[in-house]
Amino acid sequence: MNIRKAQESDAPSLVDFNQKMALETEGKQLEDAVLGPGVRAVFSDPGKGFYVVAEDNGAVVGGLLVTFEWSDWRNKWFWWIQSVYIVPEARGKSIYSRLYEFVKAEAAKQGDVCGFRLYVERENAHAQKVYEKLGMRNSVYFMYEE
Repeated sequence: MNIRKAQESDAPSLVDFNQKMALETEGKQLEDAVLGPGVRAVFSDPGKGFYVVAEDNGAVVGGLLVTFEWSDWRNKWFWWIQSVYIVPEARGKSIYSRLYEFVKAEAAKQGDVCGFRLYVERENAHAQKVYEKLGMRNSVYFMYEE
């Protein structure tokens, strides 16, 4: 298993993963004309974030996106983990754990990251257990959006 920062050549896999995740978790079909450029925008503007992928025998089997939130209270960054997807046949092999450990190591190298955050569907008990096993906890904050 090779965990690495994604390259632009990984974009087709990441687009596919986002499509499958949206359908699997929310029953949504994302528009290719929006999603494709949205994924590729991350590669052309590092300020938007970065993707991390897991490769098994040369095939990309999982990935996630890291985006950034500045905390004035801490004078450091929170890294948000988004767009997590592992192909079904690779699930149960601790791939997310490896991706997360890679992200934490990258943050340690940077030196100005104070924590990690992510969203999880309320009904996704399996994912919640995975995140809790890795030391993450449910936040005291509610999320609002418009």
